[in-house]
Amino acid sequence: MQKITLQKIIKDQAIGRPVVLATYLTTGEEELIYPLDSIGNKHLLEHANNSINLDKSIIVDTNDGPVFLHVFNSPLQLILVGAVHIAQPLSAIATISGYNVTIIDPRLAFISSERFPNVSLRTEWPDEALEIIKPDNRTAIVTLTHDPKLDDPALKVAMKSPAFYIGALGSEKTHATRKHRMTEDGVSEADFKRIHGPVGLNIFAKSPSEIAVSILAEITFKLRGTQ
Repeated sequence: MQKITLQKIIKDQAIGRPVVLATYLTTGEEELIYPLDSIGNKHLLEHANNSINLDKSIIVDTNDGPVFLHVFNSPLQLILVGAVHIAQPLSAIATISGYNVTIIDPRLAFISSERFPNVSLRTEWPDEALEIIKPDNRTAIVTLTHDPKLDDPALKVAMKSPAFYIGALGSEKTHATRKHRMTEDGVSEADFKRIHGPVGLNIFAKSPSEIAVSILAEITFKLRGTQ
């Protein structure tokens, strides 16, 4: 890889901009492709976009010979609304799994670096924090508070974002009540369907740690299940 190419990739990674390095294997020529911005060789854009979505580098055949598409994706993010018990194991296993974790909770008694080490903590109201963070298509968002004053505004911002996963803790009854409340407030049926609720795969989880496993499992299935 040429030094100037590496420098550009490092800059793109720093701002979370996905980029694909196309290397023409017969000549060694390099080109950077930005699928989300439709910048680069138009014959490779679709392949590069697929690589970004799959988070997988591939070799494609072209009229100019085989081309290796090396994916440099933006980081995976997990945003948790609510510094509750489940957030502790969930933030830990998500970090181990490669996510940059952010926990949002304006309740200062709940949120602390002692309870949540090695993650980003924010104390704004959840909707305000999400507007600042600007979730992208590599972001999963989960609300955990059970408090409509915190969860509902966060979910409304999440539904308007390109986040690949949105989940909300609560029983089926709680989720039905949430749907009634939010549709009465103008949320469309299509937007509400983006919310996974009750959150997590149904593995009959009981403890906070087990529920955390079920949540990350569902997030992983949403991220990887169509590959």
